[in-house]
Amino acid sequence: MNFTFLGTGAGMPAKERNVTSMALGFPEYDGDLWLFDCGEGTQRQVLYTSVKLTKLTVIFVTHLHGDHLFGLPGILGSRSFQGAETPLHLIGPVGLKEYVETSLKLSGTHLHFPVTVIEIEHNGVVYENAHFVVTARELDHGIKSYGYRVTEKDQQGELLVDKLKAIGVTPGPIYKLIKEQSEVELPDGTKLETAAFIGEKRKGRIITVLGDTRTCAATVELAENADVLVHEATFRGDAEQLAHDYHHSTSIQAAETARQSSVKTLILTHLSSRYQRKEQLGLLNEAKSLFPHTFLAHDLWHFQLKMQPRA
Repeated sequence: MNFTFLGTGAGMPAKERNVTSMALGFPEYDGDLWLFDCGEGTQRQVLYTSVKLTKLTVIFVTHLHGDHLFGLPGILGSRSFQGAETPLHLIGPVGLKEYVETSLKLSGTHLHFPVTVIEIEHNGVVYENAHFVVTARELDHGIKSYGYRVTEKDQQGELLVDKLKAIGVTPGPIYKLIKEQSEVELPDGTKLETAAFIGEKRKGRIITVLGDTRTCAATVELAENADVLVHEATFRGDAEQLAHDYHHSTSIQAAETARQSSVKTLILTHLSSRYQRKEQLGLLNEAKSLFPHTFLAHDLWHFQLKMQPRA
């Protein structure tokens, strides 16, 4: 999985940080691409990366505040201009459908691909494909805001070809049956239990991406044992009351969530523009004092999460 942070600021664009958007690419799955949030200027940020909108299949919106949403019509239009015809799913809170339809209608924007808008009304599974299941839970923010837990399905073990050849089972259609069935019948009538000829499964990875939120039980539940937690850190640790008043989190609170949830890696994003570069490093350092494996995302920063080793 390749993470590309297109915007890492909060509220409004700043010189160093555009507003929130993150691309999640899957080179291991034919280059499939997802987007989490789409703040103003996201389509311009894409120009400085290897992100290809024609590969985009899903956009997850955490909530409908402008710094997470105002770039969406532009992304849809650009994807169409680039010749994309494959379907696109938009997933987010109730109101997303009206926003998309209204902005496209009033701007006279015509898309050359089908769009399916899925509005979240209950916590639970909101998207599933051959490789992933995505669940959403409501967070604690001024408006409906969701966090997403992306769970990769365990991958079947590899076929132990050498072991099969050693007992005289040569390559052919029988190999496909061995991978799919618990027992197969060989040409000579022998019954073969297939489990002994399939290697260990590869455990799926877990990614948690949170929208704007105060610390709450849902953040811990969504992040439980995640390989990567992407958490907002709008304010410094000494601004806890300010964070609470504005329905946000501090870097210390993000680190505490990561520790409670037993995540492997924490990535901080969504920083207030009040903090300049030196102060931003302060947010990182105070989080690392509580949860050492923490990174501070910046615009156009890349992070890679490799496949899990086989069990």
